[in-house]
Amino acid sequence: MAQAAAATGTVRTIKRDVPFAWEGRDKRGARIKGKSLAPDESALRAELRRQGIAPSRIRKQRDGRRGGRVDAGDIAVFSRQLATMLAAGIPLVQAFEIVGNGHEKASMQKLILDVKADVEGGTSLHEALAKHPLYFDDLYVNLVEAGEQAGALESLLDKVATYKEKTEALKKKVKKALFYPAAVLVVAVIVTVVLLVFVIPQFESLYKGFGADLPAFTQMVIGLSRFVQHDGVYVAVVLGAAAWAFAYFKKRSKAMREFLDRVVLKLPVIGPILNKAAIARYARTLSTMFAAGVPLVEALESVAGATGNIVYESAVLKMRDEVATGQRLQRAMESTGLFPNMVNQMIAVGEESGSLDEMSGKVATFYEAEVDNAVDAMSSLLEPLIMVILGVLVGGLVIAMYLPIFKLGSVV
Repeated sequence: MAQAAAATGTVRTIKRDVPFAWEGRDKRGARIKGKSLAPDESALRAELRRQGIAPSRIRKQRDGRRGGRVDAGDIAVFSRQLATMLAAGIPLVQAFEIVGNGHEKASMQKLILDVKADVEGGTSLHEALAKHPLYFDDLYVNLVEAGEQAGALESLLDKVATYKEKTEALKKKVKKALFYPAAVLVVAVIVTVVLLVFVIPQFESLYKGFGADLPAFTQMVIGLSRFVQHDGVYVAVVLGAAAWAFAYFKKRSKAMREFLDRVVLKLPVIGPILNKAAIARYARTLSTMFAAGVPLVEALESVAGATGNIVYESAVLKMRDEVATGQRLQRAMESTGLFPNMVNQMIAVGEESGSLDEMSGKVATFYEAEVDNAVDAMSSLLEPLIMVILGVLVGGLVIAMYLPIFKLGSVV
């Protein structure tokens, strides 16, 4: 609202908007409530009165930074809401107003209403979105720009919404695939540490009065327990520092990220899932960009960054250079050695028949289903594996502690 007021012609400094929740009555006396952004309470009251609303209660909400971080899932939901409203014939600015004021997250509400204010001031939608690169990447902005230039913004936003929904669903499946092995290790470590720190010392104090030599397995576990109690903090600090250093250099070193991406693609079980996910992202992005009328060479540049793996990103950029010199896309894909023959052949059919977007979409749908099935299969496999690992760890420690009692019973 403050931004919209600034668009009337006079240039002035605008205060930072903050979120407010309000209640009041409209011209007919009906009670209404909503959420709005304004620089202060008096400005909000003036704006509400201008709209014919008599405010009865206004309260300041938490700042957007405390109102939940904007994530990719929020952007996907926003894209679908905007596409649906435009399809229903609601004007763009009004659609932004409705979606923004109705959002639960103050941070997302501020983002939407900031974009709305720019559009209301005469900025094109893709330029308004480009001002927020953390939330709307180049691919998103390029698709919206293509829709505006073609006069088919409603249709393109629907494609963007579908694309974001598909990619977010795929990301969740991949995260699920990576979460299970990590969960097995974390649970196993926590259970083992708890037993070594709190349970084993109780048995150790009990066996001190026996006056007999303990079995070697029991002595080994007691020694491990003493080590964890005395030096476990230092080990935890070293491991924490190593994890921090790993994350730090991974974020800043492209060579390290490329090495790690190559390694994970070759891991058993997880590697095939990540390969299929990268192919699905490649095909889905290519299909969406080509359907929007983006030239193939330009589309491949956006496709490269959407694959989610540096190995595939480098390969797609190389393919872009080859396509720019007149090479067919299918031949460029074959030269990378990353894409299965079925994918190459379907892309070739799409090129020959002029339906590259349709064939790419079918490839994406197939590999998204493959990732889904692979994750479900791995989950089914890991559930009993978790029980086995925990059983071996806990059972081994229990046996080690009860061995002296078993020996004592056999002597008696």
